[in-house]
Amino acid sequence: MLELGIKALLAYMLGSVNGALVVGRLYGGVDIRKSGSGNAGGTNALRSQGPIFALFTVCIDIGKGFLPVWILPGMALPLLAGSQQPDVLFGPALYAAAAVLGHCYPLWHGFRGGKGAATMVGAYLALAPILLVPVLLGWLVALLLFGYVGIATMISGLSAPIYILLKGLNDSQLPVFYFSSACALFLVYTHRSNIQRLLAGTENCMFPRALLRRKR
Repeated sequence: MLELGIKALLAYMLGSVNGALVVGRLYGGVDIRKSGSGNAGGTNALRSQGPIFALFTVCIDIGKGFLPVWILPGMALPLLAGSQQPDVLFGPALYAAAAVLGHCYPLWHGFRGGKGAATMVGAYLALAPILLVPVLLGWLVALLLFGYVGIATMISGLSAPIYILLKGLNDSQLPVFYFSSACALFLVYTHRSNIQRLLAGTENCMFPRALLRRKR
């Protein structure tokens, strides 16, 4: 348990390295939390700072979701030599969750971060790459249908646990299923402001002529 806790803390600390804020500092001190929607994530980076800024932001945010899941399970902790237990079952999913939490509530940036989608994608890349198929496909289809990034992101989060259930859930898949289900709910929570703007009719639309919107 101590090993899991220490590694989860390391994953959280890595997740707290917010891509948009790191890139903003390299761009001369830009804080995108003071621009656009105020969110320190890839979508606001694209809208407020442009595609290059957003590309570097997303690469960092995906990487910090991938690295803890890929590195930490096999990493020996010197102070716990001889007492460590294998953490191959629930460890990776726990580290993935800690990285996502760090992205949304970053220790290094006043606990004001992004909404977790890019870091979730990086975690899936290491945990179960096959889940990127329903996640990315769900995001693209929803974006084309509705035109809203927020809706597309929430639907992409829901697509992963649904895919696991449709393929048939077994004991070895439980950690990833729990992580994907938690992420799906968490994405809805982190997008609560988007939901409020959707209900108020003030949400930014990436594709005003999206398929379902065009039919109205």
